[in-house]
This record gives sequence, C-alpha cells and structure tokens, in this order.
Amino acid sequence: MQEAASLYGFLTVGTMMAITPGPNMVYVISRSIAQGRRAGLISLGGVLIGYLFYMFGAAFGITAFFQTLPYAARVLGAGGAAYLAYLGWHAIRPGGQSPLQIRGQLPQERPSKLFVMGASTSLLNPKLAMIFLTLLPQFIDHQRGHVLQQSLLLGSLLIVVFALVNGSVALFSGRMAQFLSCRPGWLLVQRLLMGGTLLALSGEMALQAWR
Repeated sequence: MQEAASLYGFLTVGTMMAITPGPNMVYVISRSIAQGRRAGLISLGGVLIGYLFYMFGAAFGITAFFQTLPYAARVLGAGGAAYLAYLGWHAIRPGGQSPLQIRGQLPQERPSKLFVMGASTSLLNPKLAMIFLTLLPQFIDHQRGHVLQQSLLLGSLLIVVFALVNGSVALFSGRMAQFLSCRPGWLLVQRLLMGGTLLALSGEMALQAWR
C-alpha cells in the first residue's frame, strides 16, 4: 500500500494536472456550452476510454522500465518535471487563453458521435501519455516491489480525479462561461494561479528526482 503522505502528494499533483486546460477539457467544455450538460457528460464518457487505455499501457510499460534500468525513477522524474514546467509556461505566457472563454458555436451532434469524438480526442491526446508515463513513476516505490499493482492503483485514482473534475466542468461550464465572459480579469487570475502552481510543482519534482 502507498503511504498516506505519498498518496496525498499524488492526489494534489493529479488535481492540478486535471484542472490544467488540455484537448479533453476543451472538448468537454465546448460540447457542454454548445449542447448542454448531457452532451458534455456523454463526451466525457468517451474521453475516459483514452484514460483507461493509457493507464494500462503505462502500468505495464513502467513495470518493464523499472526492471530494466537502474536509474529509471530519475529519468522519468526529470521528464515529469519538464512537462509540468511546459504546462505552467503555457498557462501564464502572453496571449494564453482560458478554456472557459466562449468561442464560436459548434454544430449539434448525435450522442453516439459525441462519445466517439470524445474517445478519439482522448486517444490522440499526447498530454495523457505524458501524464501517465511521467507523473505516476514519481510516486511509485520500486523498492517495495509490486510495481504493477502500485501503477494500477495510482492510475485508477488519477482517472477518478480527472472524471470528477471534468464531470464538474460538464455540469457547470455553461454558467461559468457566461459569468466570466464579461470579467476578463478573473480569467487572467485563473491562468496565472494555475501556471504558478504548476511551475512550483515542477521545481519540487525536479529536486526530488535528483536527490
């Protein structure tokens, strides 16, 4: 079993990653705004297919990686820190946009197409592969053994976090977008806070990787 402190740290980083805008969140938000909550939740169901695919792929890949390379934890740790720094910069860079900014109207789609489009968006999302391949290894204690079980446990927890965040987005993004559309200052504050937090987490992760 994972230690409580390790799980708390993992859930904290996972939550920050979940609220970071990416193709999946933008897709769920756009469908919720264009077609309502039900369409957003159906789209999220398709998105979760990609999470499951990458979770199992990463779990088996991480297990093999730890077994073959003695410095695997440091290598993956450095990759995870670099990726968090990349996300943080894109959040605070000049000209960045919040996913809650209302864009052009989308065409209405059938539920089956919404689900397939969600799955396609998720499976083709490089952010997911990076998350599962670089974030999970930071919190796996390979000295304890049972690397596969640890990977599946943490991956499942990460999927739950992403499902809760994106489910909330599907339910409330329409109202939030309308509320924030006339308050651009709030959108800027949201981006700066999120980007700063990600950069801080990146620095901490980099230090831990090379200790």
